[in-house]
Amino acid sequence: MRNPNSPLIARCFDSGFPDAHDTYNAMSMASDGRLYYVLSSDKLDVGGQMFRFNPSSEEIKHLGDLNVICGQSDKKCIAQGKSHVLFYEYQQKLYFATHVGYYQLIDGMDRLPEQAPDGFDLYPGGHILSYDLGNETFEDLSMIPDGEGVVSMCMDTQRGNMFGITWPTGQFFTYQVKDKKLTLLGKISGNGEAGTPGDDFRSLCRSLVVDEDTGYCYWTTIEGDIFYVDPMELKIHRLSNAHLRLDYFGKYEPSLPGTMGYHWRQIFWYAPEQVAYGVHGNSGYLFKFDPKAQTVEIVDRITSLPSKKSGFFDQFSYGYLGFTLGPDGKTIYYLTGGPIFENGKRIEGEKSIAKGAAKGLENLHLITYEIPTNTYQDHGPIFYENGERPLYVNSISVDTAKNVYTLARVNRNGKIITDLIKINLFP
Repeated sequence: MRNPNSPLIARCFDSGFPDAHDTYNAMSMASDGRLYYVLSSDKLDVGGQMFRFNPSSEEIKHLGDLNVICGQSDKKCIAQGKSHVLFYEYQQKLYFATHVGYYQLIDGMDRLPEQAPDGFDLYPGGHILSYDLGNETFEDLSMIPDGEGVVSMCMDTQRGNMFGITWPTGQFFTYQVKDKKLTLLGKISGNGEAGTPGDDFRSLCRSLVVDEDTGYCYWTTIEGDIFYVDPMELKIHRLSNAHLRLDYFGKYEPSLPGTMGYHWRQIFWYAPEQVAYGVHGNSGYLFKFDPKAQTVEIVDRITSLPSKKSGFFDQFSYGYLGFTLGPDGKTIYYLTGGPIFENGKRIEGEKSIAKGAAKGLENLHLITYEIPTNTYQDHGPIFYENGERPLYVNSISVDTAKNVYTLARVNRNGKIITDLIKINLFP
């Protein structure tokens, strides 16, 4: 039995991709009991790579290059560097989408390149893809127009409807698998992350949720409004009686970069109560959202214990995406930050930052929260065997043995890359 006062030890795996860069979401367990994930690339001409991990044998199999899957391998254009979304399983296929990984840094912000590098064309646009679990083949279903990537996506896995937000301008789209139809419904928040700070810039929602009863898809704007789409009607509506402008979440200026404001950071549907459970990234408050009653209720603060005691937000400017419902259907798993203290003094980071990034160094903690019993537990900080910290962690998946997986920065032969790590909660 593990000593609860001892740190958790994370074990690294080598997926064989030396260009792997920071990855967001992009991992899920499938019905075959195996873990599927994409490692991102920030290179101009290197595509992201998709892998499969078998928890029983710990075998890793390379499944494909996103450039090749999207039919882009022989084209001189900016690569399909990322998948920024979870995998969703529908009729024995995994559905996901691609995103751009190569940016221009302008005024401290990651921007979609507007001028093609010498010898290359601009990013052609993200793709909606499927992967057949049975015959291990990919299908390119649709391409996002106007050279935009897919920054957020979810799927109604009962009805076969996909919903997403493009980057950088923030156009909302639906894709109906049965009809093979892509529909764009327009911009949802100013000019999205292509906007001008102080004017029409708006950070975009990174997590969407489907009400499994109605099939409606919900998301937030940085101002805290909650919107939804009825896939039969294909019109955007704003909820009139529910929002996330809660004092507990903090105070934000919506037109400035470097914050998710009043967005929920990550959210999932919880069928036993017919509600969604979400987390506000910076403040770390767990809440439940009832779309039919149009209510938002604070449940608990699920930051690390050191964060609770210090009263400070996490150092990652957007908050963390590693928040999911475990395989038991009742326990939330959350990978979040915890302050580091030296000589009794908290190490502080930058006061502000103009993009989603770490303001300073902090520990990574694993939190569990059992919904029916309202039981919170901080399992402590996580370290590698050599004592180094996993950094830039914004993904999570849990197997049936309660092993926790994520994608994190690792030091491999003196080079910092991102790869799969495993946290054994109950050794």
